[in-house]
Amino acid sequence: MKVKKIVFSPTGRTEEVASIIAKNLSDDITKIDLCNPKLNFKNQTIIQDDLTIIAMPSYGGRAPQVAIERLKQINGNNAKAIIVCVYGNRAYEDTLAEMEDAAKDAGFKIIAGISAVARHSIIPKYASGRPDAKDEKILAEFAKDILTKNQDKIAKIPGNRPYKKTSKIPLVPKPNEKCIKCSICAKICPVEAIDPVNFKADPKKCISCMRCIDKCPENAREVNKILVKAAALAIKKACSIRKEAELFLQE
Repeated sequence: MKVKKIVFSPTGRTEEVASIIAKNLSDDITKIDLCNPKLNFKNQTIIQDDLTIIAMPSYGGRAPQVAIERLKQINGNNAKAIIVCVYGNRAYEDTLAEMEDAAKDAGFKIIAGISAVARHSIIPKYASGRPDAKDEKILAEFAKDILTKNQDKIAKIPGNRPYKKTSKIPLVPKPNEKCIKCSICAKICPVEAIDPVNFKADPKKCISCMRCIDKCPENAREVNKILVKAAALAIKKACSIRKEAELFLQE
């Protein structure tokens, strides 16, 4: 069996989760990168017999809209799909429901939903080191349950419709004095929000995915530390108890 990964993973943790699941399903794995703004998603081919993993992070309890828009351009061709949302140990709320609707609109047949925890992209002290060995073991078991169609795991994919309202995250990375103008940040931005000359991010385009901070080789990009500290305090209680991955198999 061939597995196709369709992944939006700015900082790599969602990709890591998707890869753990994929390797426990097949040795033949290919990928469509939803972070690539130059890719023509309408031309991406999904073979009906391939099993597809669609993975995205949860931003404030919703799926990233740019990832949803790009997913909808792909012709699912009635291929079976597993939707995977990855969150930073706070809550994923309506993310899976939104992904389910978008995947169905694109022509995929949803056979399972998975929520998984990974290091928080903005506040890395939350869920630090995850996915860890325990997560990997659980995700491997989920893959087995999906292949064997474990009837004990049948459950409705959670989430509300209409989805919760989105709110703009006021955290736009900017260059600091360490910047050597290498332009890596501008080249890898999933929404092309960074000016390739002054390396400032357009606040109207920036989705606060933190990719430019995570990938900068000089640690030369940062966000407002006061706002990050305030955000960390606001979600401290919700992030203090370890949450585990969940599987929702579909009949």
